[in-house]
Amino acid sequence: MKTLFLTISAALLFVLPAQAADDLSAGISHLQSQWAVINYQVKDHDQKLAQMAALADEADKLTAAYPGRAEPLVWSAIIKSTEAGIKGGMGALGLAKQAKRELEQAIAIDGTVLGGSAYTTLGSLYYQVPGGVIGFGSKKKARANLLKGLEINPDGIDANYFYGDFLLRRKHYDEAIKALEHALAAPPRPSRPLADAGRRAEIKAKLAEARMKLAEKSRG
Repeated sequence: MKTLFLTISAALLFVLPAQAADDLSAGISHLQSQWAVINYQVKDHDQKLAQMAALADEADKLTAAYPGRAEPLVWSAIIKSTEAGIKGGMGALGLAKQAKRELEQAIAIDGTVLGGSAYTTLGSLYYQVPGGVIGFGSKKKARANLLKGLEINPDGIDANYFYGDFLLRRKHYDEAIKALEHALAAPPRPSRPLADAGRRAEIKAKLAEARMKLAEKSRG
């Protein structure tokens, strides 16, 4: 009986981690898909904000369930960053700071997960959040983190999009166009068609803006 118990216990040691990994993967997939639906398909501002806030609560629960994993922290931060963008104004700063802390925690665990998304998202926060005494914005830190994300995932659609957007805002139009064109040529992600379609629309809009700005600059 003792031998049988030990055999069953040993088997469970292999089964339970596999089940936990499956549950985590399912949780991440749910956050990814719902984020894309809310971000790209919900048009009403108040509904979008409420739904993104509810999704942030779900992300917090997943993060709490897997305290040693970087993936839920990254997605929790992405969702909070998006919620901050929808909310806008000074009220968004607290969400941005929460997202920053989660990304730093994720990087401390494993910054390479999800194609370096922690670095890319942190870089995007650094260039979109105010600096000085108000926020934590930093162009230097933005560039460093965005480039780290590109180092991990050089052909990624998000890594190239956010670096292109950063360069566009810095008025480096030639470089921005190259990065955005690279983003547009990124291979599709079969499990994330809605996110890809939404991101490609954003890339095309940024490309049009960068090309227009470059033409205006060339005319003097």
